[in-house]
Amino acid sequence: MRNNTIGSLIWLRLMRFTNQSNQLSNEFLKRFDLTTAQFDVLVQIQIYQPLTQSELAEKVTVTQGGISRMLARLEKEDYIVRKQDWKTKMISLTDKAEAILEEAMPAQLAFQTSFFADVLNEEEEKTLYKLMTRIHKHSQKKELPLE
Repeated sequence: MRNNTIGSLIWLRLMRFTNQSNQLSNEFLKRFDLTTAQFDVLVQIQIYQPLTQSELAEKVTVTQGGISRMLARLEKEDYIVRKQDWKTKMISLTDKAEAILEEAMPAQLAFQTSFFADVLNEEEEKTLYKLMTRIHKHSQKKELPLE
């Protein structure tokens, strides 16, 4: 580990935090019978509905194949509806999903906020947000190195 740069150590710490946060969120969201990925998908649909499957896939961290399986399950559980709009199927939430999100959203946001609010002061939170935003924007423009 001596040869690691501070950048690689930050990356490892972020990966570990993300994994831990997702595991804890999956446990937390069980009370709503949702996984973290399902919660994310439902929230994105709620914000952008109606939208297509490919539009949704761009907004979440689930693969195309994964999104197909998840949407089939969410449709079976009556959380979403897919309506044919000419050649395209448009995805929207059902009243059941809206009701679940109304309860789950504030609880999940409070849970996630606690990871930061419990250990950082307001100024530190703002600084972390600014730094992570800058890193995220840079990563979106990053290209893979040529071999």
